[in-house]
Amino acid sequence: MSKYKHIFFDLDRTLWDFDYNSTITLNYIFNQLNLSSKGIKSFELFVETYKRVNKYLWLKYRDGKLTKEELRSRRFDETLAKLGVLNQSLSENISSLYIQNSPKQTKLLPNTKYILDFLKKKYQLHIITNGFKEVQIVKLKNSGIYNYFQNIIISEEIGALKPNKKIFLHAIDLCKSNSQECLMVGDDLISDILGAKQVDVDQVFYNYNNIKVTSKPSYVISDLKELESIL
Repeated sequence: MSKYKHIFFDLDRTLWDFDYNSTITLNYIFNQLNLSSKGIKSFELFVETYKRVNKYLWLKYRDGKLTKEELRSRRFDETLAKLGVLNQSLSENISSLYIQNSPKQTKLLPNTKYILDFLKKKYQLHIITNGFKEVQIVKLKNSGIYNYFQNIIISEEIGALKPNKKIFLHAIDLCKSNSQECLMVGDDLISDILGAKQVDVDQVFYNYNNIKVTSKPSYVISDLKELESIL
């Protein structure tokens, strides 16, 4: 019988297919604003540049070196600048459309609902996310998985981002539990795995991209359905 009572899930790239949903949104924006006529050579170049800039800025945000507002204002400014387009108004339009449309996308990673249906019968399920409240709640509701979770723990409400111990300790306390009864499932070796490990919570690294794992999570899976064999 499993020792766990509470399963913590990351949201983006663990349950909600961030990369696919983001690309769909960017494609809509590219066509809606006719970005090819504004000096951006191709959609592929636009997406590739944005993803690189966004990843860099999110790491700075996670490390406390950037505010939410700075992240949102800079990601498209810097994307356009790297593509040789200096247009503040255009950057603001892209940002506004992205914030409006991205969380409305509904694609989940394979077997998300299957495994949530399996787990909800035996465990209490929770979300721990570094995303922004107004966006993450919309994602959960629109993709049909909001009601699976007893608690949705969002970093900006707690005042600490994963991998900070504070957000994990808050989650454990909220569940009126202890670290041995909790399990963290996520795709990020720093935010999810190291963060949980710091408070002695077992971890499942969701390695759907099959990257080389140099650390030692409690478990490694490549498909959410593999949680059946752990739980």
